[in-house]
Formats: sequence, C-alpha cells, structure tokens
Amino acid sequence: MKYRLKTTKNQATQLRNQLEECRWLYNHFLASRRDAYDERQESLSYHAQATTLPTLKHARPALSTVHSQVLQNVAVRIDLAFKAFFRRCKTGEDPGYPRFRGRGRYDSMTFPQYGNGCQMTDGVLKLSKVGALRVVQHRPLAGTPKTCTVRRSSTGKWFAAIVCEVA
Repeated sequence: MKYRLKTTKNQATQLRNQLEECRWLYNHFLASRRDAYDERQESLSYHAQATTLPTLKHARPALSTVHSQVLQNVAVRIDLAFKAFFRRCKTGEDPGYPRFRGRGRYDSMTFPQYGNGCQMTDGVLKLSKVGALRVVQHRPLAGTPKTCTVRRSSTGKWFAAIVCEVA
C-alpha cells in the first residue's frame, strides 16, 4: 500500500537529512568496495561492510540520526547492486558498474522490519528519529505489514510504501 505523507517543515528537513546520510553511506560503501578491489584484489561482502557501521557512527555522528536498520539496508542495496553487476557480466550483457549518487539523488530509505522503527496506527506513521507523520490513509492496511519504504518524489512530496503479506 502506498500512502501520501503530510510532513511539517521540521519533519521534511529531518527526512531530507536522513536521506543525505544514507546517500553518503552508499557512496562510502561503493568507494570502499572499489578501493578494496583496486588495491588488494579483494571483494568486500555485505557482512564486512555492515560490521563497520558502529565505527562509522563514531567517525560521523550524523549517521546516528538514522535508524540502524535503515543504515544496514544501505549495505544490502550496495550488495544487491554488485550482485546484479556480476550477474550481467557473467551473462554477457552490458554490465553497468554501480554509480555514485550525487546530492539529492538518493530518494528512499527502507525500514526492513515493520514495527521496529516504523509503525502506522490511526492515520499516523511513527518513524524512528523523525516522529509522528500524518498519513492520507485512503484505505486500511490489508494483511500483515512486513516492510516500510519512505520515498521522496521528484516533486518533493513524501510517500510511504508498506509491503503487506496477504494470506
């Protein structure tokens, strides 16, 4: 289910700042994978990068403004991008190496466990480290919620896509 979010100016600023931190982390992980291969012919895994998150939080305190599972999901995204790159190389397609994201070019963040960092009740979506956001709830959630992705559209509007498991 996709819902429109009604944010205050402060909440929109917090969400934008969180997306910028996710973008920085994405670029950092991409650069560290590239450098590890260029310097040591070593391939970094998801686990190797996800275990560096506590150290990165100390080095860059702004990362603490983002929920921990959202940061882990950034590492998952990088891992999936590289798996798709190597799959395309293997099948002979045009591989397309994963790209760095420029300012404002990272538009979504995912909470992989609904209820841990995000939860919707009575037309209000509660996001960790942002607060309660009003939701235009045009229909109720059907099924058991699994994940929640908060996305900024090209027009600057905010949406929440909640994936539900339906029996």
